[in-house]
Amino acid sequence: MISRIKFAKLPLAAALSAAFMFVATPASAHCDGIDGPVVAAAQKALDTGEVSRVLVWVKPSDESAIRDAFGKAREVRALSASARDFADHSFYETLVRVHRAGEGAPYTGLKPAGRDLGPALPAGDKAVETGSLKPVVKLLTEQVHHGVEQRYNRMMSLKNYSPDDVAAGQKYVQAYVEYIHAVEKIHGAAAGDAHAHAAESPKVVHGH
Repeated sequence: MISRIKFAKLPLAAALSAAFMFVATPASAHCDGIDGPVVAAAQKALDTGEVSRVLVWVKPSDESAIRDAFGKAREVRALSASARDFADHSFYETLVRVHRAGEGAPYTGLKPAGRDLGPALPAGDKAVETGSLKPVVKLLTEQVHHGVEQRYNRMMSLKNYSPDDVAAGQKYVQAYVEYIHAVEKIHGAAAGDAHAHAAESPKVVHGH
């Protein structure tokens, strides 16, 4: 039996990297949700008249467009209750669309409240609210452990192939490459600049 890997506590950067590497599907964005942080900021801005609350969610080059949309929404929402609902929703859509465009992400409409976003996003937001990162680190460290261990165990189960069995050897090599690339990416994330955006970081290509 293959022994279980003993992991030391991993740096947060590595855990964050692995959280994206080991999930079966792409991480769900929550900035496009009615109950997400962007719409929450828009609601406060419209109620208080403080446009700065939403400008922080867009790039400087988009501030003018958002100021214009905000001013129009404030005017329309003062006409009636129905006009207020229409103006608010339209502004939410504009703000979220511009915000996502700034991230290089497509806008596919506002998503309903209460979506299942998995454990990571709610835990991340909860840490912001409570000021404690420990639950997030625990969650992501467990994800790292599980993901690397799966790859390691699969590789080791294929390691002792017959030298004349090329097909079996190829399966081992593929498993080895997946395992070693995972280790490399996690280490690279931990050793690199924690403030660098993933999209701006150069991809590391392993020589295999």
